[in-house]
Amino acid sequence: MDSVEQLRPAQQSRPATAPAAAPPRSYASYIAGRDAGSGDWVYTVSSRSLLEDVFASVALKRRLERDPHSAAAGHPYVVGRVAVTSPEDNERALRAAREAAPVWAAVPLEDRMRLGAAFRARLLRHEEEFLGLLTAEAHPRALARWELSCLLETYSDETLAWCRRQMHTEIRHGGRRLIVRRQPDGVVCLNPPQNAPAPSAALAVLALMAGNAVVVRAPRSIALSTLYVLRDLAVPLLEDMGAPPGTLSVVCGNPRSTMDRWLESPYVDDVFYIGGCEEGMRVQQRCVAGGKKPVLELAGNDTVVVWADADLDWAAEAACEAFYGSGQICMVPNRVLAHPAVADELTARIAEKARAVRPGYPEDTGVLLTPVRRSERFFALLDQALAGGARLVCGGARTELDGARSATGVFLEPTVVRADGLDRAARLDVVREETFFPLLPVVAPAPAADDRLLDDMIRFVNGNAYGLRNSLWTRSQSVADAFVRRVTNGGLLKVNDSHIGFLPYLPGHGGTGLTGGVHGEANYPMLKTSHLQGVSVSAGVSPLRAVFGDRPH
Repeated sequence: MDSVEQLRPAQQSRPATAPAAAPPRSYASYIAGRDAGSGDWVYTVSSRSLLEDVFASVALKRRLERDPHSAAAGHPYVVGRVAVTSPEDNERALRAAREAAPVWAAVPLEDRMRLGAAFRARLLRHEEEFLGLLTAEAHPRALARWELSCLLETYSDETLAWCRRQMHTEIRHGGRRLIVRRQPDGVVCLNPPQNAPAPSAALAVLALMAGNAVVVRAPRSIALSTLYVLRDLAVPLLEDMGAPPGTLSVVCGNPRSTMDRWLESPYVDDVFYIGGCEEGMRVQQRCVAGGKKPVLELAGNDTVVVWADADLDWAAEAACEAFYGSGQICMVPNRVLAHPAVADELTARIAEKARAVRPGYPEDTGVLLTPVRRSERFFALLDQALAGGARLVCGGARTELDGARSATGVFLEPTVVRADGLDRAARLDVVREETFFPLLPVVAPAPAADDRLLDDMIRFVNGNAYGLRNSLWTRSQSVADAFVRRVTNGGLLKVNDSHIGFLPYLPGHGGTGLTGGVHGEANYPMLKTSHLQGVSVSAGVSPLRAVFGDRPH
């Protein structure tokens, strides 16, 4: 069963409500310029099938896990498969990257920069395939479009031109040609997360543009879209450019053993890890001990701040981005900090909008919730918040596909809790930690004079242990200016804007604290996987005079 044709199902019926089956995809690992397979496979089963017939889908998945060569691979619920990479092939990918890195780095920057525009154009040409695969992997189509918008802004002409200027700038000064430039780090290993593997894996193109060779590990549990984005969209562009074999490799192996090998390998310069904080901090520690650069994109606990003069309807709209993808997206809002004068009205508006966020099949228009398989921690967090003095405003239950409450539902209702007093709220895990659920606390400080409230609210934002994004809603220029000057937490601050929307020039990723580690900041992957150098090229300047000038010495 090595061909795509053999994977296609015979004439089999699908449930009446399901769309027509698309031909499944089959991907080997891509190593040193060639496809490579171990003979073992992992399969992607459509997310819709889990909602239509969860027992059949789970049974199918388990059968394929036990026997990857089973005839069940032809079931119409199967979207595609990816070969499991052997440890030997993982090692071969690293060796090939080390050999390719200096050759690829020697390609002129202007030539490498063209890769970004070409990748963007290819994404647009294959937009429907890209969105279809994300939807099959349980991303609501509306959110899949948002993920695509991230890549379109990341690879926009404006953003790439800004990065180009950071990569190489020249100045004429005192008879010298001065160059400030960034050089590629060498071999970058990229670990995308399970909740957004393909858009995260697409950041590999930026590391390639910087002049690095890149090895990407597709998450074993959800590998298909990663292979599609890199193997079908990026690799042909590299081949057209004549990139050496090993410039980009894509593997799908055991996460622990693959990461261990990256951290131990003398071939690896950077480890770009996207995932949870606990594992990310371990990666950081081992990278530093091994002389490697950690590039971390970890959890977020983002704050939306709403001042007394804000447009409350728009602020509530932005706050309800917390429920997109059932909160299982690192950059959605995790808490709202509301001026006490408007906290009641704002809370009511958020609750009203939250009740309109509904579950459904991922391809259905307007659906924003995704299934939550492990919800025990959601209820533990909610119980702790209520026991600690918070009040349940709306939600708090499991729900079925049609929105009906059910003890066995696979969705969670968008849930809002209200917590008054900064000190008391700060003791609640739902406020202090990233929850990764559709669970939003609205925190209101005690009434006080506005100048004191401003100080307290900025202190609250800066005291966040995480630091991905923050946003502010106010009509006051002085309040906005105070936040811009004084908020040091986070990689991005947005004022009177969507919390999760992407823009040209500005970073889509990165942050401080537990989000980015000790070297955390706004993350432009092209810059984070390169290092800064200064160069002076002089013509006819005496070294002695350069040091001492015309003064006697």
